[in-house]
Amino acid sequence: MDVIMPQLGETVEEGTVAAWHKKEGDKVAIDELLVEIETDKVATEVPSLVAGTLLKILVAAGETVKVGTKLAIIDSGRGAGVAVPKAAAELPRPTQPVKPAEPAAGETARRSKRDGRGAPLSPAVRRLVAETGIDIARVHGTGRDGRIKRNDVLSHLGSTRAPPATVRGIAETVPFNALRKRIAEHMVRSKATSAHVLQAIEVDFSGVEAARGALKKAWKEREEGSLTYLPFIARAVALALPEFPHLNAHVAGDSLIVHKAINLSVAVDLDGGGLVAPVIKNVAALRVPEIARAITQIAKRARTNALKPDDMTEGTYSLTNNGSFGTFLTAPVINQPQVAILSTDGVHRRPWVVTDGKGERIEIRPVGILAHSFDHRAVDGAYSGAYLRRVKQILESREWIGEFLS
Repeated sequence: MDVIMPQLGETVEEGTVAAWHKKEGDKVAIDELLVEIETDKVATEVPSLVAGTLLKILVAAGETVKVGTKLAIIDSGRGAGVAVPKAAAELPRPTQPVKPAEPAAGETARRSKRDGRGAPLSPAVRRLVAETGIDIARVHGTGRDGRIKRNDVLSHLGSTRAPPATVRGIAETVPFNALRKRIAEHMVRSKATSAHVLQAIEVDFSGVEAARGALKKAWKEREEGSLTYLPFIARAVALALPEFPHLNAHVAGDSLIVHKAINLSVAVDLDGGGLVAPVIKNVAALRVPEIARAITQIAKRARTNALKPDDMTEGTYSLTNNGSFGTFLTAPVINQPQVAILSTDGVHRRPWVVTDGKGERIEIRPVGILAHSFDHRAVDGAYSGAYLRRVKQILESREWIGEFLS
């Protein structure tokens, strides 16, 4: 049986063998951990799908190869030539959403390849050990069977490193970690690929605020997490996008591929350690409570290194939220290969002109700005502007409490 580099995400083209847990000649049982694979999206523990003997390892730990590359051969008694299934549902859970940096020249020989218990270290961990000089035996591992992960090393460094001295005129060099490098690459690639245009619109969140005020206490008591503005905005997006389908799409050559399902990529901050955008599938079928629960769950999985490969695939439109920081307006970068992304910023109490049958008057209302970056190759400003207006109309006029009653 051939062990193949799996596809771990729709835009992922390559992966790195982080560590082999078997050596040539070892017996392998079904579902026994065989190899760890890391990409720019996730790190995944791959078990053996058959029982047999590991005949040959073709790609060594630390090497990066294309998806579909043969990694090893297992003699299962039925002959080789059967690939490990690539479907996301058949893949095991990931351990952390990072890809290790490539080894710097001349460092490999100086790195410890195993921890104090003799367990193998991934290339990312070995690099940190080489760069920081830490005693790996003092690091507590949280991976399978106590294996030390990259985040374990970073946590250890954070708890033991003395605060920097306050010296005027001295600058500190902070190298990008592997995830930061990948984010930088994706952002630059997105700017080089898409013709970014930013549009923004003010929204009166009074209706949303009334629903939150009536429901958030009971929600807090029975649910995990708070009832924020974000699921209401996500619901408005899901209701508006079918009227503007060219924003739920991606560019392929000289064509626009328009998706039928609305799969919402939601940006999640990893507590200052980077950013990922796991996907909530078929958002149009969900109401606000279900969307709120889904956002809470994917954020929790992202921050506890428990995202599954399927969580990172098939996104069609993105939502990013900086509102909790009180930001005024954010110009988001498009999440490739999508063509649009909506930023939700802080909602603040501001003077607002209200027009009704009694004329005009000024009231204090909760007002926020929605900022929309779109790819001008796919749509024009009028199309995006009409979409923003529709999202605004939904947020301001919908009977939101009704979403919680059925």
